[in-house]
Amino acid sequence: MYLKKAKMKNGRVYLSIAEGNYNPATKQARTINIQKIGYVDELMAEYPDPIAHFTAVVEEMNRKKAAEKTILNITANGTERVIGNERKNFGYVVLSSVYHGLGIDHFMSGRQQSLKSEFNLNSIMRLLVFSRLLSPASKKKTFDERDWFFERSDFTLSDVYRALGKFSDFREALQLWIHESIVAKNGRDTTITYYDVTNYYFEIDEQDELRRKGVSKEHRPDPIVQMGLFMDNNGIPVSYQLFPGNTNDCMTLLPILKKIRKQYGTGKAVVVADKGMNTQKNAYYLANSRGGYVFSQTVRGGSKELKAYVLDETGYEIYGDDYKKKSRQFTRKVEFTDDDGNLVRAEIAEKQVVFYSRDYDLRAKADRANAVDKAKQIIKNPKNFNKYNTYGAAKYVRHIEFDKNTGEIINTGSSLSFNDDVLKEEEKYDGYYTIVTSRHFESDEWVINTYKGLWKIEESFRVTKSDLEARPIYLSREDHIQAHFLICFVSLVIARLIEQKLGNAFSIGKILNSLSKSCCSTVSDNVFMFDYHDEVLEAIGGQFNIDFAKKFRPRAEIKNIVANSKTA
Repeated sequence: MYLKKAKMKNGRVYLSIAEGNYNPATKQARTINIQKIGYVDELMAEYPDPIAHFTAVVEEMNRKKAAEKTILNITANGTERVIGNERKNFGYVVLSSVYHGLGIDHFMSGRQQSLKSEFNLNSIMRLLVFSRLLSPASKKKTFDERDWFFERSDFTLSDVYRALGKFSDFREALQLWIHESIVAKNGRDTTITYYDVTNYYFEIDEQDELRRKGVSKEHRPDPIVQMGLFMDNNGIPVSYQLFPGNTNDCMTLLPILKKIRKQYGTGKAVVVADKGMNTQKNAYYLANSRGGYVFSQTVRGGSKELKAYVLDETGYEIYGDDYKKKSRQFTRKVEFTDDDGNLVRAEIAEKQVVFYSRDYDLRAKADRANAVDKAKQIIKNPKNFNKYNTYGAAKYVRHIEFDKNTGEIINTGSSLSFNDDVLKEEEKYDGYYTIVTSRHFESDEWVINTYKGLWKIEESFRVTKSDLEARPIYLSREDHIQAHFLICFVSLVIARLIEQKLGNAFSIGKILNSLSKSCCSTVSDNVFMFDYHDEVLEAIGGQFNIDFAKKFRPRAEIKNIVANSKTA
């Protein structure tokens, strides 16, 4: 390594630490910048002679590197034995940097003092979050594999379960803390917020107050819980709330919205959501707030007047054979009963934007193909099906009925047949999409582009269910279940912040996979060898100033990196 002195076009000299490497395979030399320092004239405010100072720094770095090479001269005698699991994860230092950057450790320390717990709440939260991101498993398995990290774990499995109850108690406070940390550290764009709701199933027979049977997104008969999630305009989660599984999706929006508008200061935010939230009550509340709404509107389930407007070719702007759109100002009449039992009648100035996409058309037909095929199989072999495995297909079958207790198809005496009328009616609207907004003064393009951002929250749900393996859930106590989802929420926020810092160049799944593979094994008492590197780790290392390509590291260096990750 050497001190690189680059003279810029403006005459100023910029210092950096560089290293020259020779590749014998290509017979080419290349210079790698190890660390940026700054301009000499600016550094003189801190160092009388910046060049002399940093020349000494580089000499010390070279001395340590030479000593390290001496350490790594390992002789294998062939008699060593493997003792337990000597492999440890190193990639979690990135998670640790974000975790501590959000000040979650400080939040935990504050709660620790007030609760006077014998076990360390922060140590347990760190373990559960890092494991959820890199190696999701049950709480017991996570505890059993806690030595995978370079962290102290002086707590028991019983302590872990006791900590879950504590986490549940301050789940609202921690969400608000994280929000305020993001605002203070990175800033947060809540001019537009996205909302959606999904559910998570439990493989249990008996229901309770939280775990109730409802409309499952995965079409399962198991009890579920509903989770509503708000996300900011950059795709970073803001807040979540759990609801009993039998709660209608549309009933979840206002409770969590009122909470975050009061506590989080998002009163002017435009709320974007899918057609499930597009009720008269929700529309009225949002239209009379300072933000407003952007909702999708079902065409097939819409009024006759809307269907006629959509299918009428008048007014469409045509963009080739694949796309067309039009819009209109519309007065929406709403009527509903408020929380106090009062009948509310009102009108909302609304804009309706309709567009047709050939891609959507083809996708609708492809999505329907399996259901149509299953309907034909039901007609042919009804004994092979029941209420739960005919979802999406039963509507195409005439005379189909189910036993209320068993869910089996009942033989009513009327032969089953395919319902062509239903299919033809659906196909008329393939490719058409309607978006409605109380922001009636906005352009069509603004409305469409704003609504398109909703995919990010749908992806967040996929991340929690697949990458974070948030379900099935085997916890039974409600406070433990609440804590589980808090851990998943914290994990999702950390993953999204890393994804954002990398410029959204890699998916969360790819990022977490690479970090989980960044592991090392002991080759002597104080030296670890690394065996994995890829382009994702290269990019992460550049952003977090960590060299993931280094093959050997002494224990002291690893401990130093871990310690630095906690001072972010």
